[in-house]
Amino acid sequence: MVKVITYGTYDMLHYGHIRLLDRAKALGDYLIVGVTSDDYDKSRGKINNQQSLMERIAAIKETGIADEIIVEEYEGQKIDDIRRLNVDIFTVGSDWAGCFDYLNEFCRVVYLPRTEGVSSSEVRAEKRKLKIGLVGTAVFLTKFIKESKYVNGVEIVGVYAPHPGDGPKVPDLLYTDNYDELRDNVDAFYIISKPEKHYGHTKKALMAGKHVLCESPVAYTKEQCKELYALAAAKNLILMDAIKTAYSTAYERLLLMAKGGKIGKVVSVDAVCTSLRDGISIEGTDLSKKWNSMCGWAPAALLPVFQIFGTDYRNKVFYTKFQNKDENIDAFTKIDFVYPSGVASVKVAKGAKAEGELIIAGTKGYIYVPAPWWKTDYFEVRYENPEENKRFFYQLDGEGIRYEIVAFAKAVESGRNMSYVSEVISEAICDVIDEFNNRKNMIEID
Repeated sequence: MVKVITYGTYDMLHYGHIRLLDRAKALGDYLIVGVTSDDYDKSRGKINNQQSLMERIAAIKETGIADEIIVEEYEGQKIDDIRRLNVDIFTVGSDWAGCFDYLNEFCRVVYLPRTEGVSSSEVRAEKRKLKIGLVGTAVFLTKFIKESKYVNGVEIVGVYAPHPGDGPKVPDLLYTDNYDELRDNVDAFYIISKPEKHYGHTKKALMAGKHVLCESPVAYTKEQCKELYALAAAKNLILMDAIKTAYSTAYERLLLMAKGGKIGKVVSVDAVCTSLRDGISIEGTDLSKKWNSMCGWAPAALLPVFQIFGTDYRNKVFYTKFQNKDENIDAFTKIDFVYPSGVASVKVAKGAKAEGELIIAGTKGYIYVPAPWWKTDYFEVRYENPEENKRFFYQLDGEGIRYEIVAFAKAVESGRNMSYVSEVISEAICDVIDEFNNRKNMIEID
């Protein structure tokens, strides 16, 4: 029996895929089809799949062509599969000609002509683009614009800025102080205005029938946050909390390990996020245009705390050093949480510097994520016996922003919220911001 193997993503299975599979099957007696996993595709820069792994596998099964389906999960797996499954022929489309010649050492390699004029990328490109308008002038909007170019089916139309002279400029975009002008040309908004304006800008967008991706915090109070999510649901719109860290593959994996008992029962979470780039401690700086430490960093720092321990803490205390109390600018804030089963500490600062690491302690070991943990591609699981320690590496492109945009675009298309930040956690973050603003349970330091 001649065994043939081929691999692919098979997103949005089309006629070209089926013809290629038919020709592959004709090369032998038994066809094995390897379907690439979402994580492996992501590591290779393929982030825009419209279907999940299970949906893609199901589509291959329905063709009835494959005798066996496997999942491709890592670099070098092809050699392992060829050896393990006693494969005689490896085949792939001619657009990969020459790329797999090294496999001739293990089996015969055949490049099949691909069907011209049809591909998954072309199918995706034919779909109507999601037109997004930006609200605000924060400097990191340029990162969002840059990362959006890696996502098929998304187009940044323009920027609404009440004071157009502020903030960075990106060529070929509409910059306007007329909200209605931008609103009439977009399907969705990315809100990146000052935090105290998020609620108003988000509500205005939802009332206009537009989907919203909003930088965290979504609002200044839990009640406002709940109101916005309820409004989005009532209008069948998508509202997502934009915390890019949640879309990092490494962060997703360490979270699963922590919650899955890899280090035993979690007893503490310590997250540190600091940066001096905003210059809030520089004399003469116009602080009215700055995000304070709490709004700039706390949502990211609170994410692992709430995702591991939940939002029902027993007690919370703020320790804050204000840079300018009138402008509500904190140079440094530490928040201590007490839970029924553990404790957590969050440190955020724009006027102080510390090692930006994440440490999750458990009864059997701990997870260590080096600085800057909020955009990590690497972490370690450590134990009492160092010989048991393990290191984990995952691809991270664009700090997680492009993956966040993909999730938002898919959510809009499907009508299902695909946010990695739950509504409950968004509300809890807003609640913490509200209590900070009202100086509740706060100890001020000089």
